[in-house]
Amino acid sequence: MSQFRVAALYKFTPLLADKALQDHLLSACHAHGVMGTLLIAREGINGTIAGSPDGIEAVLNVIRALPGCADIEHKDSFASEQPFLRMKVRLKKEIVTLGVEGVDPTRAVGSYVEPKDWNDLISAPDVVTIDTRNAYEVRIGQFKGAVDPETTSFREFPDWFRKFRETRPNARIAMYCTGGIRCEKSTAFALAEGLDEVYHLKGGILKYLETVPEEESLWEGECFVFDRRVAVGHGLKEGDYTTCHACREPLGPEDLKSEFFTPGVSCPHCHEARTEEQRQRYAERQRQEAAAAQRGERHLGAVLDTQTRPDD
Repeated sequence: MSQFRVAALYKFTPLLADKALQDHLLSACHAHGVMGTLLIAREGINGTIAGSPDGIEAVLNVIRALPGCADIEHKDSFASEQPFLRMKVRLKKEIVTLGVEGVDPTRAVGSYVEPKDWNDLISAPDVVTIDTRNAYEVRIGQFKGAVDPETTSFREFPDWFRKFRETRPNARIAMYCTGGIRCEKSTAFALAEGLDEVYHLKGGILKYLETVPEEESLWEGECFVFDRRVAVGHGLKEGDYTTCHACREPLGPEDLKSEFFTPGVSCPHCHEARTEEQRQRYAERQRQEAAAAQRGERHLGAVLDTQTRPDD
């Protein structure tokens, strides 16, 4: 049975996001052996944490005691080993960075669609399904027929959407993301732009993969997650992807067979962009990691935390 409980959570609610709250949450996580990342801002809280089932529940209770967070939703999955290396609580301007002033999901967001009803919606001929995630996430999995904005940052989404809308002015729009938080912002933005009808997947891809049977699923591939599991599949089972330590791109089985893949040094996505000096530095880092593993230790400087990627 998996040992570690992983909780992905967010809540848009006015918070006094200051150092006192930062220290309070960090102390609670340390006290209960919980690792991961929490982001706090004036608009709310967002993050993913992992630990023992009891430890996660204790930290969730601390978060539920914050103003407006009593009913905070979270999505649980499990991991065979601790998927994070450390605990971080960060003060941010936004808990997910869209970069558009005045977008407030507490005032108006798109219509929520339950996972069980999602297939019918996105199969309708007048509906355009939009993946609000970034290109490295979309590459390893998406809903059948979904539009990929090919963004490298969520900040790029507003400009992309404004241009795309000109091509489909009368379409109904359905948006989705990993756990739901980006769609809170993207659908609020779409409504502010004058769109009348916009929907988003409640609970995101994670809730869909957890609750919709694989034989009925319209999901293709795996879902990128912001921890050392890299990706999960149907039933939220750990997937087949790993991460390039040089560029943080997710790597599937075919990538690992590439002549450009060297563990810890380069992969097909970054080989041409790396200098010989960088490759030597990465090779030394990999050597130190291997030596630490032989000693039964974790070499913190050698393993990238995928959860440090921006925008989610």
